[in-house]
Amino acid sequence: MLKDAPRPGRIPVITSEKEKEVVEATLHTLPDSATRWSVRTMAASRGISRMAVQRIWKRYNIQPHHVESFKISNDPLFVEKVRDVVGLYVNPSEKALVLSVDEKSRIQALDRTQPGLPLKKGRCGTMAYDYKRRGTTTLFAALNVLDGTVIGTFMPKHRQGEFLKFLRQIDTETRPGMDLHLIVDNYGSHKTKRVNEWLARHPRFHMHFTPTSASWLDMVERFFSEITTKKIRRGVFASVQALVDAVMDFVEKHNENPRIFIWMKYADTILAKVAKCTEELGTGH
Repeated sequence: MLKDAPRPGRIPVITSEKEKEVVEATLHTLPDSATRWSVRTMAASRGISRMAVQRIWKRYNIQPHHVESFKISNDPLFVEKVRDVVGLYVNPSEKALVLSVDEKSRIQALDRTQPGLPLKKGRCGTMAYDYKRRGTTTLFAALNVLDGTVIGTFMPKHRQGEFLKFLRQIDTETRPGMDLHLIVDNYGSHKTKRVNEWLARHPRFHMHFTPTSASWLDMVERFFSEITTKKIRRGVFASVQALVDAVMDFVEKHNENPRIFIWMKYADTILAKVAKCTEELGTGH
């Protein structure tokens, strides 16, 4: 007597047919005056509330406001290069060093026009929206796949001369006599006649090129992402030298307690995903 009898609950206002209609319209149509649906435009077109649209999109994990960029490589040796590079990541030799090498070019030293306010309780930190360009520079880095340490240096440009200088630095800062497998992208300065002649005189260097339009295979890009997020993006630099000092300090602290980036995808998994994507897009290598 002290407990309510079971009740049928509120009758749903949005039927399953209406849900299906919203999902199909979101996935297969566009509004007349925009490139994507918003909750309000979808709600107005279907005669329901915006909260109902939000609930439907959440239930079906639909996010019209998000878009991801991509590019499928058209390298004729795509499969061979993927297997070569991924093989070095997942099964590195114990008698050789595997180094992921690249340049982070044209890093801007940005100074703010006015000083910002610090973070405090109840208020976020502030930064002036405009800035002064103090110059650019290029970071050369070689990530040791096995232990996570980084060989790094800055140079004003990233031409073949600077790349050769960095190769000499790698030669000096690694154990003599040990084979070095360098994973690099297809930038022109990595393949010039002078570079090839230098490599011929230094047979312990072995170059492994990622496929074209596949910089995601170069693991050092993950390290560059950390530098951008933690040191550059919100940094204030009065000069290029201030930027260089800040980033090299980051590299030195990283090497004191290096973080190993573990490659998680095997070549067959990557190739199967790319094949599925090319099939859906109706393209191929």
